[in-house]
Order: sequence, then C-alpha cells, then structure tokens
Amino acid sequence: MKKALWLLEAGLFIIFSLPLAILPFKVSIKAGEMLGLLLFYIWGSRRRIAIENIEKTAVSFVSSANPPACGQLSAISIARETFKNLSRSFTEIVKIYHGFGKGIIDSVEIAGVENFNKARAKGKGILFLTGHCGNWELLGTAVAANLADIAIVARPINNPYINKFIVNGRQRYGNSIIAKQGALKVIIKRLREGGCVGILMDQSVLSDEGYVIGFLGRGAWTTKMPALIARKTGAAVLPVFIHRTERGHSLKIYPEVELSKMDDKEKAALEDTKKFSGFIEGYIKENPSEWLWIHRRWKRV
Repeated sequence: MKKALWLLEAGLFIIFSLPLAILPFKVSIKAGEMLGLLLFYIWGSRRRIAIENIEKTAVSFVSSANPPACGQLSAISIARETFKNLSRSFTEIVKIYHGFGKGIIDSVEIAGVENFNKARAKGKGILFLTGHCGNWELLGTAVAANLADIAIVARPINNPYINKFIVNGRQRYGNSIIAKQGALKVIIKRLREGGCVGILMDQSVLSDEGYVIGFLGRGAWTTKMPALIARKTGAAVLPVFIHRTERGHSLKIYPEVELSKMDDKEKAALEDTKKFSGFIEGYIKENPSEWLWIHRRWKRV
C-alpha cells in the first residue's frame, strides 16, 4: 500500500513539475510566483508560523524602517514574499533536475573564489556553512558545477522515488547528499580526504545537539556540529550564501572563519557556534524575504 502511494505521489510530482521545467524561463518563474501566492493563502498553518516568527523578530530589520503601527503589515508582506521566493526557487530547481537548467546555473555570479582557493590549498577539507537562505539548493549545485564536488548534509525525502529523482539531479553536477543519521563519521572522513561538505545550520535541534544562542533577538537551539567538526578535523570553515538579483543569483564565499582560541573546549565551541550563526543572522537582516520563515526555528526554548 505504501509503495503504491509513493508511486502515485511521484507520478503527480512529475506531472506537476515537468511543465514548469519545459516552459520558457520567464513564464515558468511567473507561474512559480503565482503558485507561491496561492500557497500563501491556502497553507494557513505555515503562513501563520511565518507571520508570527517575523512579528516577534521584526525589531531586527523592520521597525527601524517602519513605524510600530506598520509592524503587522510588514510581517505579512515579508511572509508573502517568502512564499513567492520559495516557489521561484522550486521552479528553478525542477528545471535543473529535469535537465533544463544550465542557463540558471551559468547565471550565478560567484564572488570570493579566492577564499575558496586559499582554503583548499591547506588540504584539510572545507566546511561550507549556510542556511535556508535564497535558493539554497541552487547554491550547492552552483558550487559543485563551478568549483568542486560538494556533499550536503540533509535528511532524505520520505518518498524514495522522489528522493531518487532529486539525488540523480544533484549528482549530475557533482552535488551529493550525506544523510543526517550517522553523518558525523562520513563528514569527518570526507574532510580528512580534502573534500568539501556543506551544512545548513539554521534549524532547531535537540538540546543534546547544540546550544541556545541569540538569533534575531531570541534564544534558539543551534547545532554545535560544525564547530566540533572544524576543531576535530582542522577543516577550513567558509560561510557561503546566495541571493536573488535582477540578472539571476549572486553567490558569495566569505573568508575562512577563525576559530576561538579559548582553552575551555566547550566554551570555545559555543563561541564558534555564535560566530557561525551570526553570518546567517546578517543575511536575514539584509534579505528578510529570502529566508525560511515557515520553519519553527524557536521551538523548544
């Protein structure tokens, strides 16, 4: 029964996504925006999560430019644009994974390649840090297509047929996946071989997996894995982000982050985690509608 349901879901996914993939780019992006607006209005549970998250953190990026009375309107506006951005990103990715997205990848402007080359020359691997910012799927694909093979730590899709489609699309450009469960050994092995690993570190984790740190003015459980891995392997830590522009996308690779020199290992890891997360916080303040506001980032606190 479950296999039949998975096949049905996969079939519907192909039927729905293929037209977006083969339509002219501007037409498909417009269709993606319309889909985003539709989801904003009909997916009430996630819309409410997004608006609540934005309202409770608005002082970080909205209230300075808008009077308090406009706070609610600003939250709704940002949430609406968030849904549109997610749908535009989905459209771009299905084009790429169906084999029609070379132009999208080629349009990504990459800054900071010298930071990548400098880190790679050390031979201890590179740990790319980012968040659910902009079109993060395109980020991994663009890095793999232009710089080096990269393995992204992620949870596999529940439907194995859809998951296989996505994995095949990623592998076409040298982008692979490390499953979250049991990921630590695989990550360390890859880094010690001089490879590249990408970690999205802006989702809530269990208490034994991280620290509560300030994030957009509120405490949030944040993974400590990147800090511990960097200290264990000596890998260079490079923040990397992508955001949408009028011409396509701009991807920026930041210089290597210097790790804390505190003698207390636990305190040092905490300081590193705060520093790493600060890059994501800065991105959101500059590009508030390009972050995954629909996630319950501040749960368990």
